[in-house]
Amino acid sequence: MPQVESESIQLIQLSVPDLRRLAASEPVELQGLKIPEGALPPAKTVARAVKQLDSGTSAFWCVPFLIVSTSRSTLLGACGFKTAPVNGTVEISYGIARAERGRGAATIAIGQLLRLAASSDLVEQVVAHILPRNVASSRLVARLGFSQAGSLVDTDGERVTRWALMLR
Repeated sequence: MPQVESESIQLIQLSVPDLRRLAASEPVELQGLKIPEGALPPAKTVARAVKQLDSGTSAFWCVPFLIVSTSRSTLLGACGFKTAPVNGTVEISYGIARAERGRGAATIAIGQLLRLAASSDLVEQVVAHILPRNVASSRLVARLGFSQAGSLVDTDGERVTRWALMLR
């Protein structure tokens, strides 16, 4: 498959008004970007972000970042922090539209997200909770330096592998 390394990938944080439109199942206009099926943040991510915003969490830590191919003017997916850091640890989540998977965009985007986390004095460790059957995602975080750190049952009641990366 073609790689996107020559492609310019940019993280653009979703605006709060657009987040609220998505939460209300209203359309959003994203500066003329092509939006393939599955590229927008899923409903549960949007709902979690709105709830956190409404409880006072900084938008930086809860509003998703759009993963954009600037060279193709295409939304590839979304990523972000699931909540503000707690005791120096922040959890990330990410998703790429099915049509855009396997081309390196997630690796580039999560690398950028890790740099954002590292730029904060609040983060010492980044974690990702990944379903064991999601081999591609496990390979992605391993490639970025994460190590397996046990398993747990997530908030959706599913057993996940905890992957962790120390930044400091």
